[in-house]
Amino acid sequence: MGNLGGILRSVILLVLCTGYVDIAMGQKTDPTEVNALKAIKDRLIDPLNKLKSWGSGDPCTSPGWTGISCTKIPNDSYLHVTEIQLFKMNLSGTLAPEVGHLSQLKTLDFMWNNLTGNIPREVGNITTLKLITLNGNQLSGSLPDEIGNLVNLNRLQIDENNISGPIPKSFANLTSMKHLHMNNNSLSGQIPYELSRLPALLHLLVDNNNLSGPLPPKLAETPSLTILQADNNNFSGSSIPAEYSSIRTLLKLSLRNCSLQGAVPDLSGIPKFGYLDLSWNQLNGSIPTNRLASDITTIDLSHNFLNGNIPANFSGLPNLQFLSVNGNLLDGEIPSTIWSNITFTGNRTLILDFQNNSLDTIPPAFDPPEAVMVLLYGNPVCMTSNAARSANLCQPMSVTEPRSGEGRQLSKICTPCPTDKDYEYNPSSPIPCFCAVPVGIGFRLKSPGISDFGPYKETFETDITSLLELAVYQLYIERYMWETGPRLNTHLKLFPNNTTLFNKSEVLRLMELLAGWQITLMDVFGPYELLNFTLGSYADEFPTVESSGLKRSALAGILVGTIVAAIAISVVSTVFIMKRRRKRRTISRRSLLSRFSVKIDGVRCFTFDEMATATNDFNISAQVGQGGYGKVYKGNLADGTAVAIKRAHEDSLQGSKEFCTEIELLSRLHHRNLVSLVGYCDEEDEQMLVYEFMPNGTLRDHLSVKTERPLSFGRRVHIALGSAKGILYLHTEANPPIFHRDVKASNILLDSKFVAKVADFGLSRLAPVPDVEGTLPAHISTVVKGTPGYLDPEYFLTHKLTERSDVYSLGVVFLELLTGMRPIQHGKNIVREVNLAYQSGDISKIIDSRMSSYPPECVTRFLSLAIKCCRDETEARPYMSDIVRELETIRSMLPEGEDALSETTGSGLLTKTISSSSSTPTGALYVSSHMSTSGQVDSGIPSGTVAPR
Repeated sequence: MGNLGGILRSVILLVLCTGYVDIAMGQKTDPTEVNALKAIKDRLIDPLNKLKSWGSGDPCTSPGWTGISCTKIPNDSYLHVTEIQLFKMNLSGTLAPEVGHLSQLKTLDFMWNNLTGNIPREVGNITTLKLITLNGNQLSGSLPDEIGNLVNLNRLQIDENNISGPIPKSFANLTSMKHLHMNNNSLSGQIPYELSRLPALLHLLVDNNNLSGPLPPKLAETPSLTILQADNNNFSGSSIPAEYSSIRTLLKLSLRNCSLQGAVPDLSGIPKFGYLDLSWNQLNGSIPTNRLASDITTIDLSHNFLNGNIPANFSGLPNLQFLSVNGNLLDGEIPSTIWSNITFTGNRTLILDFQNNSLDTIPPAFDPPEAVMVLLYGNPVCMTSNAARSANLCQPMSVTEPRSGEGRQLSKICTPCPTDKDYEYNPSSPIPCFCAVPVGIGFRLKSPGISDFGPYKETFETDITSLLELAVYQLYIERYMWETGPRLNTHLKLFPNNTTLFNKSEVLRLMELLAGWQITLMDVFGPYELLNFTLGSYADEFPTVESSGLKRSALAGILVGTIVAAIAISVVSTVFIMKRRRKRRTISRRSLLSRFSVKIDGVRCFTFDEMATATNDFNISAQVGQGGYGKVYKGNLADGTAVAIKRAHEDSLQGSKEFCTEIELLSRLHHRNLVSLVGYCDEEDEQMLVYEFMPNGTLRDHLSVKTERPLSFGRRVHIALGSAKGILYLHTEANPPIFHRDVKASNILLDSKFVAKVADFGLSRLAPVPDVEGTLPAHISTVVKGTPGYLDPEYFLTHKLTERSDVYSLGVVFLELLTGMRPIQHGKNIVREVNLAYQSGDISKIIDSRMSSYPPECVTRFLSLAIKCCRDETEARPYMSDIVRELETIRSMLPEGEDALSETTGSGLLTKTISSSSSTPTGALYVSSHMSTSGQVDSGIPSGTVAPR
C-alpha cells in the first residue's frame, strides 16, 4: 500500500499546488451528480484500478477523485462537476446514460480507452458541454440526434471508433462547432448539406467511412471551412461540385479514393489554398490551366483518367513539395520549369511524379536541380530518349511514403547524467551537456497541409513554443513519423528553462494547455491531438496524474478534512484491491510477456471470460470454421456486437511471432479493403483474435461448387478490384509498407455488400527500407512461407520476397475468379491449365460455367491481366498500381447492372449463356439448395467472419 506518510505528504502538496481553491468550505457536490458519477463508474471496467477513489467521500471536496474537476456556481448551494478527463487509462465498459445528469459539465474526455457500446443520447441534455473527445475507443451504434442540442459544443472527436449510421442533420444546430472529427468509423449515407449552416466550422474530417451519395454543393457556403477531408469513401458516380472553387477559406481539400467522376475543379481562386489530393478516382478531362495559390505544397492527381498536357501553371509555385500525375493519360512534353521559382535551401526537396502516362518528349535542356526528383517510368519517352534514361529518370519508384525523421543529435561527447531521476541532455539547449528532466508528449497532426515536414520543422517549433510560452530551445522533437491519413505522429520532449527540473505548477500549466486544446497551431499544421503526456520522474509528485494519461482533481477544502479523507481512501482502496485480486484470474508469465510486446493502441484486450460468454463457452453450435491455426467462432459481445473469434488450439499457440504480428499490423492499418481487428485475448495460455463479423464469408466459399448463388462476372471484377486496392495500400501507403505473403481466396473476406477485404496478416513482413546511403533494397531474404499453389515460384527458389510476390498470388486468385478452379486440384495446377487454354485460343473451356453472360472483351482483358500477374519472372509482372488501373478500366467497360448476383430459379436449374472469344455455348447448371458453412477454411477465418475498412 506504500508509506502512509508519503501519501499524506503528496496530498498536502496537491492541495497547495493545484490552485483549485475557489470551492467554498462546507459546500458539497450536487447529490444528483454524485449518484451519476457512481453510475458512470459502475459501467466502467477499470483493470488498473485507477478510479479506486470514486465512490468514497465527496467528489469535489475529497482528494483522489481521479479526472474530476468541480466549480462553484453563483447562487447555488452545491458544487458541480465541470470536467471528466479520463484520457488513456485502459478503461473499458460502456458510457452510462446518467452522464446526462451532470448539468454543468464542460469537458467529457475518454480518449484512447477501450469503451464499447453506444454514445448515450442523454449526452444531449448537457447544454454546457464544450468538448466531447471520445476518439480511440471501440464505440459502436449510431450518433444520437440529441448531440445537436449542444449549442456550446466547439469540438466533437469520435474518430477511430466503430460508429455507424448517418451523420445526424441535427448537427447543423451546433452553432459553436469548430472541429468535427468523425474519421475512421463506419458512417454511412450522405454528408448532410445542412452542415453548411455551421458558422464556425473549421475542420470537417470524415475520411475512412462508408459515406456515399453526391458531395453536397452547399458545403461551399460554410463560412469558415478550412479543411475538408473525406478520403476513402464511396461517392460513386458523383463529381466534385464546381461550387467548391468558391470556398475562400479553404486550405486543404482531400478526396482520395472516393470513386469520383467528372472534371478537376478550377481551384485557382482560393487565396490561401495549400493542399489538394484527388488521387485514385475516375476524374477525366484536362487539368485546369489557371495557377493555384502560392501557398500550395501538395498536388496529387494520380491514378485518374486525365488527358492533355501537363499545364504550365504548375510552375512558379514557391512552396510546392509534391506533384503527382502518375497513372493518367497525359501526353506531350515534360515540363522543365516547375522548379523555377523555388529556393532549395537546407533539406528542401521537390518530387515530380509523372510515371505511367503517355509523355513522349523531353526538352533539350532538361536539367532539374539536385533537390528535385523527377520520375518518368512508364512513359514512351523512356523508350525513345537516351537523355531520360541516362539521367536516371526512368526507374520505377514509389513515392507515396513521406519522409519521417529524428531530431538533432548531440554533437559533443558528454559525461553521463545523474541516474536518480530521468535526466537527459537536451540537444537544443544553448548550454552544452546540460542535464535536465523533461516531460514527454505524444502529439499528432491529424490533417497537416504539407507533404514534407522537414522544411516546416523550425516553423512548427517556433509556433508551438510560442503558444506554450516556452523558449524554442525548451522543445526537442525526438522523432516524427508519417502515418496513414496522412497524419504526422511526433514525439516531443519539453525541458525546463535551463534548470534541472520543472516546478509542479509549470507541469500542470502545460498539461492544462495541451489537454484542454487551449492552443491553436498555424493553419498549415491543421488540427492536433494529444496521444500521451508522460511525466516520468515527475509522477511521484503528482500521485493522481499517471504517466499513461491525464487526470485532474479539483482539490480544496480544509487540510484536516483532506488528510482524513486520504486515510479513508487508502483503507477503502486496500480492501477493494484485495477483493479484486482474489477474484482475478492468474495470468501466466508467458502471456504477460507476449502482451507487453504487442502494440495495442486502439485495439481492445478481452478477457477469457468475455470470450467464453460471447460464444456460450465455445459451444460447437457457435463454431463457423476451422483451419491450421485453430477454430473460429461466431460470438456476441456484451453490447450485442457480432464478432468472429479466431481461437488458437494448444499446439499452435504463437505467444510470439504471428500472433503479435497480426495485432501490431492490424492495429495501425485502416482501409476499406483490409480486415479490421476489434481486439484480442492473451490470457492463461489462450490466444484469440477478434474481428468484426462478416456475413458473406470468404471468396473461396463463393467459388465452391456448393454455392447456391454463383457470383456474376461483374461481381467478380469488383471483388478483384477491392482485393487489389487493399494490397496496393499495404505496398504503398502503409507505414512502413508491408508484403502480405499469404494472399489467397480464403484470405479474402466479403461483407454484406460483397466488398472484398484482405485478411490474415500472420505471415506478413515489413517491406525493406532504404539503407544508410538511401538505396532501397529490391527484396527481403526470408524463409519461404505461404500456401502451395499461390507461391511465387521465384520466391520459392531464391527466398527473395518482393512486392510482386503478392502480385503472383493475387494473379492466382484472379484465375480462380475466372475459372472457379482451385489452385491445385486433382494434380493440376491452375496457372499451367489456364496458360495452355490461352495458348490454344479456346478459353471457353476454362471459364467458370456458373457465371451469367459476360462481355467477351472484358473477360479477355481480365484473363490477360491474370496471366501477366502469374508470370514466372518477377520483372515481367505488373506492379499493383498497374493492376488496379487495369481493373478500373475493365470495370468501366461493364454494362450497367452487370455487378448484380446471379439469381437461381425454382428447381435450382440455371440456364446460362457463356460467351468467349471463340464460341458461345449454352448449358445448364445444377445449383444446390443450400450453401455449406461447415467446411474447413485454410485461413481459419471462415464463412461469417469479419472485417474492416
